[in-house]
Amino acid sequence: MIYFDYAATTPLHPDASRVFSTLSERCYGNTSSLHDVGGEAQNMLTYCRKEFAELLDVSSAGIYFTAGGTESNLLSIISLAKANRQRGTHIVTTAGEHPSVDSALEYLKQDGFSITVVPFDRNGIVNLSLFEKAIQNDTILASVQHINPEIGTIQPLERIANILKGRTILLHSDCVQSFGKLDLKPITKIVDSLTVSSHKVYGPKGVGAAYIHPRHRLVPVFPGFVHEAGFRGGTVNVPGIAAFVTAAKLAEENMSRKQDFLKFREAFFDKINPFKELFTIYEAHEPASQLSQIIGIGVKNVEGQLVMLKLNRYGFAISTGSACQVGQQHASKAMLALQVDPQKAREFIRISFGQSTTMEGVQLLADHLIQIAQQVHTLSVIK
Repeated sequence: MIYFDYAATTPLHPDASRVFSTLSERCYGNTSSLHDVGGEAQNMLTYCRKEFAELLDVSSAGIYFTAGGTESNLLSIISLAKANRQRGTHIVTTAGEHPSVDSALEYLKQDGFSITVVPFDRNGIVNLSLFEKAIQNDTILASVQHINPEIGTIQPLERIANILKGRTILLHSDCVQSFGKLDLKPITKIVDSLTVSSHKVYGPKGVGAAYIHPRHRLVPVFPGFVHEAGFRGGTVNVPGIAAFVTAAKLAEENMSRKQDFLKFREAFFDKINPFKELFTIYEAHEPASQLSQIIGIGVKNVEGQLVMLKLNRYGFAISTGSACQVGQQHASKAMLALQVDPQKAREFIRISFGQSTTMEGVQLLADHLIQIAQQVHTLSVIK
């Protein structure tokens, strides 16, 4: 099987696996325990927090380790909103956010907050004019993803931060898809909080992190918890966190490979372009606003799920969108944000590159995708 679903999840890096295994045996204590075994685990956690903060160039006091990107988004958004409720109850977001962001905002709506959702423009970028118009006197928080997980468009967080500047509106960003692929140090300077996930960067599943600037007061979503400064409950997964930090540091070292991914993307479209009338491409107009590793595409007049299953039989693993929505009868969030016709939205598939991707694999995938599209086109002509 040739894997093209790295935006969904990645295999565990061997170095991260070794760290996880070793510490599971040797550093198994509860960080809250007062004996030496617990103290050893606490020391390791402190070290990991410091190392992770250095990757983002932030204060370690703002790092909270969690069970993944979903929990990070839920706790960060709800906590910041409740902590600033006295200033207002309005939140602005985009139509293409991860389902965990939607879930947090739906929870807040039931608690009296109001939400304005801004669509994408035709390039998959949040409509900045509508975004600015959505801001109200009681707006306290904006949540805008850094990179869309389905079509790979990079949102203009710097421009959004400038719109919010001087308005005392906090900016949260889901950086799960950008962490390990782009340098987030410039982003940490302009956001109030961001979230990342381990399994997107070849770390173990069930681990993530939230960065919330230490200047902000947090209101725990669940009162009475003591772990991670009261941010969350549950025994701290020290081996998993250490493996996550190991994988994250390796991912940072490998960010220089972005030229390889650009070549893969170009090779894929060099194959596709002679047959472009058979496909719908979803990408940003400007290359600087597009992550090379993610390709959003649709075979015209064919449901994406059927294309995915056909490619699976040929030995290729792709997806039909966010892995958190697979199996559910919902349109792709990116397609909804782009306001694509529902029938056309069902054609959407996602291809994503990673560490084991090769030029040969990319070209084979493109060939088989063209073959599938031509078969359908031929059948439709015959009919």
